[in-house]
Amino acid sequence: ADDWITWNGSSTSVTTFVSPQPVEATDNAFWDQFWADTATSVQDVFALVPAAEIRAVREESPSNLATLCYKAVEKLVQGAESGCHTEKERQIVLNCCRLLTRILPYIFEDPDWRGFFWSTVPGAGRGGGDEDDENARPLAESLLLAVTDLLFCPDFTVQSHRRSTVDTAEDIHSIDSCEYIWEAGVGFAHSPQPNYIHDLNRTELLKLLLTCFSEAMYLPPSSDSSNTNPWVQFFCSTENRHALPLFTSLLNVVCAYDPVGYGIPYNHLLFSDYREPLVEEAAQVLIVTLDYDSSTSSSPTVDGTTTGTAMDDVDPPGPDNLFVNYLSRIHREEDFQFILKGVARLLSNPLVQTYLPNSAKKIQFHQELLVLFWKLCDFNKKFLFFVLKSSDVLDILVPILYFLNDARADQSRVGLMHIGVFILLLLSGERNFGVRLNKPYSVRVPMDIPVFTGTHADLLIIVFHKIITSGHQRLQPLFDCLLTIVVNVSPYLKSLSMVAANKLLHLLEAFSTTWFLFSAVQNHHLVFFLLEVFNNIIQYQFDGNSNLVYAVIRKRNVFHQLANLPTDSQSIQKGLQRKKKTPEPISRTNSQDGVSMEGSRPAAPAEPGTLKTSLVATPGIDKLTEKSQVSEDGTMRSLEPEASQLSPEGNPPVALSDGESWSGEASHSRRDRRRLSSASSSGQWTPTPDWVMSWKSKLPLQTIMRLLQVLVPQVEKICIDKGLTDESEILKFLQHGTLVGLLPVPHPILIRKYQANSGTAMWFRTYMWGVIYLRNVDPPIWYDTDVKLFEIQRV
Repeated sequence: ADDWITWNGSSTSVTTFVSPQPVEATDNAFWDQFWADTATSVQDVFALVPAAEIRAVREESPSNLATLCYKAVEKLVQGAESGCHTEKERQIVLNCCRLLTRILPYIFEDPDWRGFFWSTVPGAGRGGGDEDDENARPLAESLLLAVTDLLFCPDFTVQSHRRSTVDTAEDIHSIDSCEYIWEAGVGFAHSPQPNYIHDLNRTELLKLLLTCFSEAMYLPPSSDSSNTNPWVQFFCSTENRHALPLFTSLLNVVCAYDPVGYGIPYNHLLFSDYREPLVEEAAQVLIVTLDYDSSTSSSPTVDGTTTGTAMDDVDPPGPDNLFVNYLSRIHREEDFQFILKGVARLLSNPLVQTYLPNSAKKIQFHQELLVLFWKLCDFNKKFLFFVLKSSDVLDILVPILYFLNDARADQSRVGLMHIGVFILLLLSGERNFGVRLNKPYSVRVPMDIPVFTGTHADLLIIVFHKIITSGHQRLQPLFDCLLTIVVNVSPYLKSLSMVAANKLLHLLEAFSTTWFLFSAVQNHHLVFFLLEVFNNIIQYQFDGNSNLVYAVIRKRNVFHQLANLPTDSQSIQKGLQRKKKTPEPISRTNSQDGVSMEGSRPAAPAEPGTLKTSLVATPGIDKLTEKSQVSEDGTMRSLEPEASQLSPEGNPPVALSDGESWSGEASHSRRDRRRLSSASSSGQWTPTPDWVMSWKSKLPLQTIMRLLQVLVPQVEKICIDKGLTDESEILKFLQHGTLVGLLPVPHPILIRKYQANSGTAMWFRTYMWGVIYLRNVDPPIWYDTDVKLFEIQRV
């Protein structure tokens, strides 16, 4: 316990602090020891103030802990008032900052203390004077306002604009913090001189902010979206006079960061990079402030439909969270370009590593960047359309596919898999995304996938096939999402490579085995998705897709087996027996993998003992998406969901292990299951003939059967006539063939667009805080405290 005091070079007995005897708040000599001016680092504070001590003080002498917090906040407020002109004041501010970062999690973990920072302290009036205590500020508000002032404190966290030392110091209350934005970019053209001391001080203050916001970690997940975080709510409100410059500073610092070392390879080995810790902290603070459930906002749509300057002062249409509001109202092309280029540059950083190993600094915060990119697309539709307007979207797609492929065998990275897939689902709801995928794929990022020559669409299909056939079991809930993405883009794919065409048919083969179809109530959906992909390509893109047509002809038996799927009880039982013999979820045989790309490493499972955080379940695909029909002029209209498809509202997202998903089929499948399948004595679901018939009759096989009926005899005739066994001749014939007038009338294109819902909002909250928890290890801010939002598990 003596550590508490000795780290400040004073040897006053600390027993007075831990003893139940309260120390008077006015005893400044006693309290000042905690932030005396000897230099320490945040790591020192963590080492010297052990968890057991903090808990002991909390239990044994609560009034002393309360006074310590109050006095530390008071010091920050004084520092913000005075402008921190002396080295001593700055040291006191930093020490208070570190001490609060250490103590806050232990206040949050105890429900009895949770309201403490929201109570008022006698004499701390809002006006600063000694007015009545009614309008005293809660401690939390004083703390947040002091930190925001300190983030724009000349010579401490920002460059001073004084001409000479003769000038009096700038008054912190009269400065316009918009002139002190930390980095050029959105809404600010001037790039200040880098100053590593300022970067370090900003980083410490942002760490404290993040710790304040982390109260969310100590509440269990709930589907109640009214659960706003009071710290974030106040910080992002009009009470924070620095909200705009702070939002802009955080966004610009992240998007302007170039880890490559100013374009010189290996530069990072010569200079240590003070920017990176600041950029990481900024990215984490930014995504937490943007944790906002857009599905429940009654405000006008968050699509940035205001005009004017970068962010003008018209009354905001959107939410009262100013950060979400500002984000949704960015609309200048050059701002979008700056953000997109920055995010793409940082996401591609791990890929650059593989060309020239160690040439650039490898960044670790790609998960935070993916959350940020998600928020940008979700809250600012103009940004989403900008991203899809050019092939720049491919600079986001390729890194995401790289991460998905790389993480597919690693159980500790299930969350990364989900967010990557969610982003692609969101993008795939827009026609332009499908069109962009036709661009040839020439950058050869070493990936553990077969070598192919083709487009970005081929890359996407090959990676998805890899995830489905060689990812781990926990990814099964994502199969629906992966195939929905392929369905959404399929009407626009001009020419699939033979490799990708074979992968799609291999998936159909695997998913249409009787044991797979009969072993779970929703497995047949995967077959429906794949048939929809084939139908879209045949009906809308037949001309360039001879590879796919050829693959369909070669594997025609799969379609005939589906059409003749047995529905009698005996065959169903026989199909299920096969499952016991083949435990492999999907056979990898005959998927003709061929050689992997040069320089690639196989996707590795997590190291045993790796920490991971649990996630809440994600909603089923019919909750995640809403069907839209594409009209002939390319516009989309939303289709009203049929009543039977809706699941009962208000199902809370139960915390499940991160692999499970709760299917949106709840009500109608439960009803149908009772009718169409018998529950065996063990309470397990068993398939019945009626159940198989109920969906077999709806399999959309007409188009493919017609295609086979027309083309198979012609192809067989060529083979007999010319004695051909050569693919290229047949492909040449198929390229020049046409089915105009022979196929059924084309079906309307159906797109399943992502729709915001409280289930995904909760998933993002648990995922985001899980990432932040695991990434903050030096110092380990939340380690070993009693978090409730997720469980910490070891692989």
